[in-house]
Amino acid sequence: MSATAVHEYIDRASGAVRAEALYRDRLVQFLYGPIREHAPAMYHLLLSAWNTRVLGYLNYDVPWSAAAWRRYAREQGIALSECLDDPATFRTGRDFFERRIRFHECRPMPAAADAVVVPSDSRAIVGGARDTGMLRIKDKFFSVPELLGGRAPWTARFSDGEFAVFRLTPDKYHYNHAPVSGIVAEHFVVDGLFHSCNPAVSLVEATPYAKNARHVTIIDTDVPGGTGVGTVAMIEIVALMIGEIVQCASPCGYGPVRPLTPGQRLQRGEPKSLFRPGSSTTVLLFEPGRIAFAPDLLANRFRRDATSRYSFGLDRPVVETDVRVRSFLGRALAARPSFVTETP
Repeated sequence: MSATAVHEYIDRASGAVRAEALYRDRLVQFLYGPIREHAPAMYHLLLSAWNTRVLGYLNYDVPWSAAAWRRYAREQGIALSECLDDPATFRTGRDFFERRIRFHECRPMPAAADAVVVPSDSRAIVGGARDTGMLRIKDKFFSVPELLGGRAPWTARFSDGEFAVFRLTPDKYHYNHAPVSGIVAEHFVVDGLFHSCNPAVSLVEATPYAKNARHVTIIDTDVPGGTGVGTVAMIEIVALMIGEIVQCASPCGYGPVRPLTPGQRLQRGEPKSLFRPGSSTTVLLFEPGRIAFAPDLLANRFRRDATSRYSFGLDRPVVETDVRVRSFLGRALAARPSFVTETP
């Protein structure tokens, strides 16, 4: 793992290549280099829930001055005008990272009933098991049986299907929104570690997303008023300094919050969960042949004019696209035998 390796992504709005200033990159390089190799006991301690709580406190619960968070917002290009609450009331990094936004105004959603939307402000990669160019790429992030905790029958249902990986960075808005409308079939938690979601981790740890603690929500969308994209698995994954995932599904806006239980209806585009705080990852799994991903997301992942850490060790580029919550991810399809792409 090279400490000087650049990581670039595609800005969806402009199509331009952007370089990412990876958060705490030197610390991650040290943790997954010398510490992992020479002090494995310390390495596993640093990936524990206890250490994540300590790091989270030091980074996000120590009071920030107004000047400090305004400077951070300016450096990261964060639009404070989007905030639902007055930023002047923010007292800690946690207040800043758990900010709410006026998403109906700032994150418009496609009107088509069969549209699947992006669940978070994040950097995304999409693909499918039947899309042969993505086979090794999927295995670099996760294996479906591991990711789902070996839970039947979901492992068999999603193993040959499509997937989308959304990596949140610390500057992002940290609520996940429901990507589809449907009924919760099951919700469960899988225990695990707290690996960083820095792209460099995929160079040294096999399937890191399947090793972290995670919340899994299975959504049936083939119901009246549903998106009609089959059964969807939404996996929300903890990371270093992410000590908690709060399920806060609401039928409208940020409240009232309802417990996430089987039979509950989720409404596409509405808040579903909150990462507290930092950076983390959300993975969506789809049944085979039930979604046609947006053409720009499919094209961007193999662009050769961007340098991505995910490409290392593979025979083709693997490039993320910066996406916004509630934007177009793909369109629902009836079951088909081959990987299909369609325009929005």
